[in-house]
Amino acid sequence: MEKRKINQQAALDYHANGRPGKIKVVPTKNTKTQYDLSLAYSPGVAEPCKAIKENVEDVYKYTAKGNLVAVISNGTAVLGLGNIGPEASKPVMEGKGVLFKIFADIDVFDIELNTHSIDEFVQVVKAMEPTFGGINLEDIKAPECFEIERRLKEEMNIPVMHDDQHGTAIISGAALLNALELQGKKLEEAKFVVNGAGAAAIACTKMYLNLGARLENIIMIDKDGVLHTGRTDLDESRLYFAKDTPHRVLADAIAGADVFIGLSTGNVLTGEMIKTMAPRPIVFAMANPDPEISYEDGMAAREDIIMATGRSDYPNQVNNVLGFPFIFRGALDVRATQINEEMKMAATRALAELTKQSVPDIVAMAYGEKHFIFGPQYIIPKPLDPRLLGCIAPAVAKAAMESGVARKPITDWKRYEQELSDRLGLDNYLVRSLNNMARKNPKRVVFAEADNLKILKAAQFVLEEGIAQPILLGKESKIRELMEQNKIELPNVAIIDPRSEAMQTRREEYGELFYQKRHRRGYNHYEAVKIMRERNYFGCMMVETGAADALISGLTRNYPDTIRPALEIIGMREGVRKVAGAYVVLRPKGPLFLADTTVNLNPNAEELADITLLTAEAVQHFNIEPRVAMLSYSNFGSSRTAEARMVSEAVALVKQRSPDLIVDGEMQASLAFNKEILKENYPFSPLIEGGVNTLIFPNLSSGNIAYNLLMEVGGFEVVGPILMGLKKPVHILQLGSTVRQICNMVAMAVVDAQVYERQKMNNQ
Repeated sequence: MEKRKINQQAALDYHANGRPGKIKVVPTKNTKTQYDLSLAYSPGVAEPCKAIKENVEDVYKYTAKGNLVAVISNGTAVLGLGNIGPEASKPVMEGKGVLFKIFADIDVFDIELNTHSIDEFVQVVKAMEPTFGGINLEDIKAPECFEIERRLKEEMNIPVMHDDQHGTAIISGAALLNALELQGKKLEEAKFVVNGAGAAAIACTKMYLNLGARLENIIMIDKDGVLHTGRTDLDESRLYFAKDTPHRVLADAIAGADVFIGLSTGNVLTGEMIKTMAPRPIVFAMANPDPEISYEDGMAAREDIIMATGRSDYPNQVNNVLGFPFIFRGALDVRATQINEEMKMAATRALAELTKQSVPDIVAMAYGEKHFIFGPQYIIPKPLDPRLLGCIAPAVAKAAMESGVARKPITDWKRYEQELSDRLGLDNYLVRSLNNMARKNPKRVVFAEADNLKILKAAQFVLEEGIAQPILLGKESKIRELMEQNKIELPNVAIIDPRSEAMQTRREEYGELFYQKRHRRGYNHYEAVKIMRERNYFGCMMVETGAADALISGLTRNYPDTIRPALEIIGMREGVRKVAGAYVVLRPKGPLFLADTTVNLNPNAEELADITLLTAEAVQHFNIEPRVAMLSYSNFGSSRTAEARMVSEAVALVKQRSPDLIVDGEMQASLAFNKEILKENYPFSPLIEGGVNTLIFPNLSSGNIAYNLLMEVGGFEVVGPILMGLKKPVHILQLGSTVRQICNMVAMAVVDAQVYERQKMNNQ
C-alpha cells in the first residue's frame, strides 16, 4: 500500500480557514438572559465559590475540573519533527485535545511551555493543579521527560501521564500478549530485542517486565549499538538495561530472538535479520512514519511471522488513541489521585481481551472489511471500535478503586456503563466509515462541474486520500487555470471537454446509444448526438458504458436538470417504480436517515411503501439495522384524513412486503423519539425497544423542510442527498455544497459503485 500523501496547502488551509485552530470553548449553561448571566457570574457565582471554600472537593461539583485535562508540552520531541519549540508544537497539542474530546468526551486546554528547565517545567505545571482534573504530558524529550513525570506524580494529587511513554507501552503490551498466545509462546520465556532506548522504548520494556517478561531475556539497542555493561555513556535509565553480552549490533542481537520491538527509526531491520529469529517470530516495527522494516518486507521474510506497525494502512496498528482517552476517562470518573501501574495493566489486559470478542459489523464497515477475527492479522482492536470506551474506562476505574487511589468510587456499574455510552459521539462515525470503505476499492468518479474551485479541491482530496480516481469534465484551459491559481495538483487525472473536437467520435457513439434508448421518447438522432455536448448527459453515458463507475453533479444546477439525464440514460433498477432521495443527519447518538427529501412531491401509499423499502435497503448497506418511523401529524389512526390514512396504508404494505423490517406508523415525529410516551400509550409498537434511525416523510415538502431545519437551525452535519433506485451510482449535490460535503458524497458514490459491482458479480 502506498503511504498517503498530505497536500501541504490543504493541511495549512484546514488549520487556518474559518476560525483558526481546531478547538474552542463552548458554554455548558444557559446564558441567554440577564438572570442567566447573574447566575453565571456576579452575584450568583459567589455561592459556589463559598461552597468550595468550605469544602475544596466541591470544586468537582461546581466547576469543569473533573472533566478537564491539560495537554502540556515544551515542544522538544514532537513526533517526526524533533525539537521545534512550544509555538510550533501547538497544532499537535490541539490535535491531541480533539482526540480526547471525540473519543472520550474529555475537555482539554492545551498548554505550551517555553522552558527547557526541569525545575521550571515542574513548578509551572504543579501550580496549575487547582484547574485540572488530569495532566497529559506530551512530546518532551528524554531523559528530561522521565524526571518531569516522576516529580509531578510525586508532588501532585491528580492523574499525570506522559503518553509518549505509557500510551505505546499499554497498547503494544496488549498486542504482545495476544501475539504470544497465537504463536504459542510464554512471556516469561520469550527473548526480546528492543531497538530504541528513548522514552517510549524504556516505558514499553518496563510494561513487558510488569506483565511477566524477564530482564535477563531483553537486549536493548540505541543509536550507538547494544546497551552493554562495558559502555560508559549510559544514563541511569538506560544503564538498567545494560547486559554483559558480546553482541554489539542489531544483526547479532536479533539472532534467535522471539520478539523484536522497534521504537527507533525507519528501515534499520532487514528481512535477512528476521530470518535469523526464532520460529514463529513477533515483529513490532513501530517507528513512525516509516517502520523499522516495511510491512510488506517483514511479511515476505517469514510465513510464520506476526507483525504490527504504527501505520493505519496495515493490520495491527499500535495507535496511542486506543489508550489515553479511555484511561483518563476512567481515572477522572473515580477522581483518581494518579494513574498507577495497576491502572495501566488493567487497560492493557482489557484491550487484549476485547480483541478476542466478536467484533461488531459497524467496525468492519468502518474499515471496509467483511469481518475481523482474532488472529495474526487482528491482535489489537481498531481505533474506531466504539466498544473501547465501555471496555477500558471501567477497567481503569476498577483498578483505581482496588489499588486505593480512587476518591469517588463507582457503585452502580450499569449506570456508569450507560453514562459512557451516552458520551460516545457517533456523529462522524458514518463519514469515517464511508471513507475507509471507499479506500478499500476506489472507483472512477466523473465530476460534471470540474470548472468549479470547490469541485477541484474535492477532487484533489479524494485522489490524495485514495477514495476515488476523479475524471474531470469541462473546458480544459479553464480547469488548468483554476488548478494553477489555487495550487491544486491532480497528477494523471483525465480532463475531458465533451464539446471539444477531440470528443466528436465519442459524442457520436454516445449519441447513437442514447438514440436507441430514447428514439420513441422525444429524441431524434440529431438531438441525441447534440445533447452529448452537455456534461451531465456525457457523464451519465460514461457511467452507463463502463467508462466510469459513478457521477457527481448538481453543485451549480437545479436538481431536476441533473436528475433528468440520469433517469433517461441510466434508468431505474428492475422492480423500482420511482427513484427517491434521502439525507443522512449525523448526530452524536448515531446517523439518522430521512426520506424522501428530494424527488417525490406527493407519493401515494404504494409509492411511499417503495420509498420506505428503498431507504431501508440503503441503511442496510452501512451494516445498520433500519428502525423505521413513518411520519404523519396523526398517531395510529387518531386522525382519519386522507393523508393520515395514506401513511397507514403504506405501513401495512411495507409490513406485508418486508415482514422482518422494524417499522411502524403513522406517528408524529415527537412520538418516534419519546420511548416513554410510546410505551405508555402504544405498547404494541416494535419501536419501543431501540432507537429510531430512519424517518419516512409523507411528502417532499415535509421531508425537505425537516432536513433543512436540522442542518441550519439544529447545526447538524448532513450527508446527501443519496439518490436511491437507479441502476448505477449517480449522486446530486446540494446547490452550494461545501468541499467537505462534496467529498462525503464522492465516498458515498464509491461505496454505491462497490455494492453495484458485487451485485453484478453475484448475478453472473
